[in-house]
Amino acid sequence: MQEYKPQFVIIEDNLIDQFITKKLLKKGLDVNPLYIANNGKEGIDWLLKNPNHNSLVIFLDIQMPIMNGFEFLDEFSRLPEDIKEKIRIYVLSSTLDIDEIKKAKENKYVSDFWNKPFRLDTLKSTFL
Repeated sequence: MQEYKPQFVIIEDNLIDQFITKKLLKKGLDVNPLYIANNGKEGIDWLLKNPNHNSLVIFLDIQMPIMNGFEFLDEFSRLPEDIKEKIRIYVLSSTLDIDEIKKAKENKYVSDFWNKPFRLDTLKSTFL
């Protein structure tokens, strides 16, 4: 039986947060390679250019230039169902804004909301 291994995409503009998330994914799940988009538009563009994946996990920041996380989710909702059905989205944010957290958690495409940086044991218990 083949081991279940999703692909990972980090949609994050902050280089330090990108680095930390990559390191946690490598340490916790031995994930390599993965794709990094610097904003939501780059993330949508990547999804449209790479629609053929068996399982994809997106770690999505909220506050980004060009296209923020909520704008990404709006664009994501317009993608074809065959693309969306194989994707799980985890919002990663350091926001303390209760309204943003609630909005993210209530979005039907968001699997969960995690504070940055997320804990290694949370990552492992979710994906192992």
